[in-house]
Amino acid sequence: MPITTTAEPAGAPPPPQANASTARKARFWDRIAPKYAADPIADMPGYETTLQRVQALLSAEQDVLEIGCGTGSTALRLAPFTRRLLATDVSTGMIAIAQGKLAAQPVPQLSFAVADADAPGLGQGNYDVVLAFSVLHLVSDLDHTLQLAMQALRPGGLLISKTPCIAEMNPLIPWLALPLMRAIGKAPHVLSFEGEGLHAAMARQGLDIVSMERHGTRGKDIRLFMVARKPPEFPHSPSRLLPKLGGRGPDNFINRSNP
Repeated sequence: MPITTTAEPAGAPPPPQANASTARKARFWDRIAPKYAADPIADMPGYETTLQRVQALLSAEQDVLEIGCGTGSTALRLAPFTRRLLATDVSTGMIAIAQGKLAAQPVPQLSFAVADADAPGLGQGNYDVVLAFSVLHLVSDLDHTLQLAMQALRPGGLLISKTPCIAEMNPLIPWLALPLMRAIGKAPHVLSFEGEGLHAAMARQGLDIVSMERHGTRGKDIRLFMVARKPPEFPHSPSRLLPKLGGRGPDNFINRSNP
């Protein structure tokens, strides 16, 4: 069995407001973890298409980090295609469920840890791939989270994400329904941006966009699948072989394990 660890923050401790934000997020996801784990995937064909695309980008030579892994279903599917996969989530409740799944279905390459995608501690150049499925719209600061993901990647590494672009939905949802749901504790903090905004945020961090796709199969697809590469900033660094890089239905906006 792989050793389950808890990610430790690197460097100076985060400011109090960061700790408070992490605690709020953790409480929300801890509370809904059992229901979340029981909810079916809304668009299974779209989910499988995404998994196939990601599998084609992974290899047994790669160290992989997943942020916002939820209850670990996607990590269990992808870990066999990696050298090692560390899947993290801010919620101890989510990670406890993920650990139970791993115990029932052992995957030697996979381990889980409690960690906030908004907080330092992802490592410095430790990973060939960072996975972020249905989580970038849930972070406190998109640019900061992308900066941390960029720092965690080795030169030439990939950030592979799938993100609900909430601003592409009916305007009544981001501007009326979501604030009301959040006020009564039925929804988390959600960032509202379109695909172009997500593209611009990645470009601001120096990521090269390799691919933008839509994999949904049911109506309008607001979930943007993106592959971005960290530039090879240090030509003298040992090269790593990365696979060559060759979609549309709305899912539940908080279904984070559905990439």
